[in-house]
Amino acid sequence: MRATTIVIPCYNEADRLDLQEFRALVTEPGISLLFVDDGSSDATLKVLEGFASETNGVSVLPLSPNRGKAEAVRLGMIQAMEGEPDVVGFIDADMATPLEEVIRLSECSHAETADAVIGSRIAYMGNEIERHMARHLLGRVFATAASIALDAKVYDTQCGAKFFRRSDLFARTISEPFHSRWAFDVELLGRMLAEDAVIIEVPLRRWIDVPGSKIGVKSMVKAGLDLVQIRSHLAKRRR
Repeated sequence: MRATTIVIPCYNEADRLDLQEFRALVTEPGISLLFVDDGSSDATLKVLEGFASETNGVSVLPLSPNRGKAEAVRLGMIQAMEGEPDVVGFIDADMATPLEEVIRLSECSHAETADAVIGSRIAYMGNEIERHMARHLLGRVFATAASIALDAKVYDTQCGAKFFRRSDLFARTISEPFHSRWAFDVELLGRMLAEDAVIIEVPLRRWIDVPGSKIGVKSMVKAGLDLVQIRSHLAKRRR
């Protein structure tokens, strides 16, 4: 059976975790979940440990102190790789990428020969992509800047659903901490592209902007500034 381990970084998510959705996700054949508690100051870790104790296929990696999402995702994926799944991925704890889309991306990762499959929030007719207009516009500006930084055509680097084929290439990609705190997704993709990895975007059929997101205008601006640093580091990797 083809196996997928999905990493879910969590920071102070005790009141937002939809355990029913995660319970449904882990009942899918071959899918396991690894929650990373990133030094939460609320009851997140307690909730996650209780969930893991009563649910097969669920484990928890506690981190202390808080490391930030980039490092939480990276350390989670390193631990996930130790179980030798065919595919490792990460999604956001708010399940903005719905259950059925997470499953579809996982299936695409197994079906494709690509090194990575990433969700893309393209709002065309027939798709149900609900984003606040201001965040959408900022996202389009950021995506254009990210494409320039990566020197690659990419529509959506910041969708929180990405899946990777377990390989030596991917192990090298996540072997060292990211330089960027706010745009680590871009840096991750850039590291892979620097080694000629094949990455495909899969347009999501549904995505919902969940209230309470920790990513705001300030975060987007900081991420934009990080792109300059990312472009410099990637240029050194390519040399």
